[in-house]
Amino acid sequence: MAIDVVVHGVLGRMGQEVLAMASQEPDFSAIGGVDVQADPGELTPPGGNAPIPLTRDLSDVVSAEAVVVDFTNAEGAESAMSTAAPLGANVVVGSTGITERVMETAAELASRHGVGIVIAPNFALGAVLLTHLTRIAAPFFEYADLTETHHEAKIDAPSGTAISIARAAVEGKGGEFESPAAEKEIIPGTRGGDHEGVVIHSARMPGRVAHHEMVFGALGQTLTLRHDSIDRRSFMPGVAMAIRHVASKPGLVVGLENILGL
Repeated sequence: MAIDVVVHGVLGRMGQEVLAMASQEPDFSAIGGVDVQADPGELTPPGGNAPIPLTRDLSDVVSAEAVVVDFTNAEGAESAMSTAAPLGANVVVGSTGITERVMETAAELASRHGVGIVIAPNFALGAVLLTHLTRIAAPFFEYADLTETHHEAKIDAPSGTAISIARAAVEGKGGEFESPAAEKEIIPGTRGGDHEGVVIHSARMPGRVAHHEMVFGALGQTLTLRHDSIDRRSFMPGVAMAIRHVASKPGLVVGLENILGL
């Protein structure tokens, strides 16, 4: 039986990709689209599929056992989970800026209503592997510089993925990295942000999707780990994996690595 999929944030760039994917996968059925900017009516998915309802209110289209895929923002994700879970629907969240408080809300909703919720900072399998490899490499180096580049409309800096990579580095090392301060910082902020010694630099410009580069340093050597998403379709295999997982396994899962078994 096909998994019913509702796309929350369907008019956004990621929402459009999710809708296209959900309309093409043989075991998925796109049943509705939700967006705060929507002119309620119908929306025709790519590929000549039958039109689906388009609304501003998730409760208009969600049903028990459906999977709501959210690509909006932290507030939108929390609203989607709070609406979907009591109705028996599962949720996959790819929105950025998810706080610890929202994580706690998600865990409580999943437990109380017996639904599945997956929250992941990045659905690109290569980015998940980059985070995993960062944790493995971290104990062998004293210095760590992380650079992330995204499109100019990204609302947060650093990216959620960059934060996850930095945390993985510190966890892998079991403590802070060396982060020498400039004796004279001519332009304030030039050294970047600092997460327990992991120096983070964020760049924003048109033409980019998502790029993360971790450079570890030690005496006389560096190790560079880099992942590039050059098209938003790179996230769709991971989103599909999360949809299939959440439809059959209740509870909260944070990070795609926990579905991959890393």
